[in-house]
Amino acid sequence: MSQHRGGVERRIRRRAVFFSIEAKLPQAFSFSPSSSSSRWCGERSGEERPRGTRDREGEGAPKQRAAACGLRSVLSIFFFCYFHIPLFPLPSKSNGIEKRPLQTFRPYNIAHRGSNGEIPEETAAAYLRAIEEGADFIETDILASKDGALICFHDVTLDATTDVASRKEFSNRRRTYEVEWFNITGWFVVDFTLEELKTLKVNQRYPFRDQQYNGKFSIITFEEFISIALDASRTVGIYPEMKDPVFINKHVKWDGGKKFEDKFVDTLLKYGYKGQYMSENWLKQPLFIQSFAPTSLVHASKLTDSPKIFLIDDFSVRTQDTNQSYWDITSDDYLAYISNYVVGLGPWKDTVVPAAKNYTMAPTDLVARAHAHNLQVHPYTYRNENQFLHLNFHQDPYAEYDFWINSMGVDGLFTDFTGSLHRYQELVAPHAKDETANSLLVKIAQMISQYEGF
Repeated sequence: MSQHRGGVERRIRRRAVFFSIEAKLPQAFSFSPSSSSSRWCGERSGEERPRGTRDREGEGAPKQRAAACGLRSVLSIFFFCYFHIPLFPLPSKSNGIEKRPLQTFRPYNIAHRGSNGEIPEETAAAYLRAIEEGADFIETDILASKDGALICFHDVTLDATTDVASRKEFSNRRRTYEVEWFNITGWFVVDFTLEELKTLKVNQRYPFRDQQYNGKFSIITFEEFISIALDASRTVGIYPEMKDPVFINKHVKWDGGKKFEDKFVDTLLKYGYKGQYMSENWLKQPLFIQSFAPTSLVHASKLTDSPKIFLIDDFSVRTQDTNQSYWDITSDDYLAYISNYVVGLGPWKDTVVPAAKNYTMAPTDLVARAHAHNLQVHPYTYRNENQFLHLNFHQDPYAEYDFWINSMGVDGLFTDFTGSLHRYQELVAPHAKDETANSLLVKIAQMISQYEGF
């Protein structure tokens, strides 16, 4: 016990050292793990500096900013890889800085568990990479620890993407529980405290993806995830899932009889996430709440007016809370019902366009029927590797994006490769450069003025 307490104290001291160094850097500078001292910090390669920067800050400002960004990059890599601690404080509710707004003129680029095609999923590094690559939204799965902390992690078991199996001190934690109608055996998130979960290291899920980052990053909390989005140099939305709420509510209890869904929404409200889709508040802090459990979405609708997405699994999977079939929840009657609580659907893409022998077949009418009910459609998951690309697309992810965006007319795409989707969209529907909320308001005012006097 004394050794464990000592380890915690060392991590606290290391965190204090980092933030004491961080505080001495110019606070107006943001940083990115992949920035270099020769690039404007927080930008993607090839982007221009904001207009007038030299005039506002003086001739030496760009060099000072570049030097600070380079130092921050070194610090970020050092502390992330060596100490395995978060590189960001928890977010403030508002920093008052005007940011480039979220694009809303083309389908949303949703970074599925971060840029997890490159970096282990649901880690801070994966989310930072996704933002750098142009994600509109960063997506995460929210579970709860034994002591009720909300964390970012996909599976209810830790086996597939952490080093838990090699940790002798946790060898007696292996359990068998019922999850979504099936018995599953493994090391479950709900049997570990947040402090214990933070000691685990995350690995890449797929063996054919880059393994060099295995063991370098830790599990992050929901609040840490939020901080990554709020601290970005442009407006970045978040897309959290209430993951396996039936299972979580069965195994984790909170004071006052609160449910998992209550704690989830409380966290979002704490950091200013509120407002209906496309409202002023929503555009400042974009958010989609997602879940496979319709009753959780209905419950969350009583707590917040933020937009929600109903996730739809494969043909054979029944809903975990209401035990409904795919055909039940995609009927017109059900779409009419659920549209009272959600703004869109998030279906598995092979249910929208079925496949046989690795070739796509004739599309279903789900997209058209969803749109008829004023529901968006955000299918999942788009992956670049050949084993995930149907043969119709000739191993070309751009061909797949083109089909889904231009032929199927979807409104957003969950992708493991944010940069690939961003580059495709910049080719076919470029983003207007240097657009800000103020410049948009100016354009609106100019259009209104044209009609004055009529």
